[in-house]
Amino acid sequence: MTATSTTYGLWKKLPDNVVGQTIFSIGMCLRVPYFGSVLPRVKSLEPGRCEVTAPKWWGIRNHLGTFHAIAACNLAEVAMGMLAEATVPPTHRWIPKEMTVRYLTKATTSLTAVALLDSPDWATVTEGSDVVVPVSIRDSAGVEVVHADITIWISAASRQR
Repeated sequence: MTATSTTYGLWKKLPDNVVGQTIFSIGMCLRVPYFGSVLPRVKSLEPGRCEVTAPKWWGIRNHLGTFHAIAACNLAEVAMGMLAEATVPPTHRWIPKEMTVRYLTKATTSLTAVALLDSPDWATVTEGSDVVVPVSIRDSAGVEVVHADITIWISAASRQR
């Protein structure tokens, strides 16, 4: 399928460097303000894969001084949402339905979330279906500190209305 979402089209128009990533990420946070709470920066985006980083700053720390669990969930949702925007064609719609999260160890550094998805055959997704997007969140040493499985409901755009 060659058609892409507006979001992914904008990503592809920007330079493939820190400046382009920063411009895109600021625009994303203006469109979805809650995402801004973790100061995310989309580092890579393509159909089937999204990588987003978030710094460890005072606004996301919990009482232990580590990356707050819900802030990590927010980072997972950023990665899943941008992945869905880049992967789900404009002929279809998606919406988050459920999130299962495992907190594996304390997150004491900045984090990187990677969402992955093998695209289904979009022509067969007409009545709608659940699709699980796994998101791995790792610390600066590469240790997975949080794992989220986010279920999204995907249906043909004409069926959703």
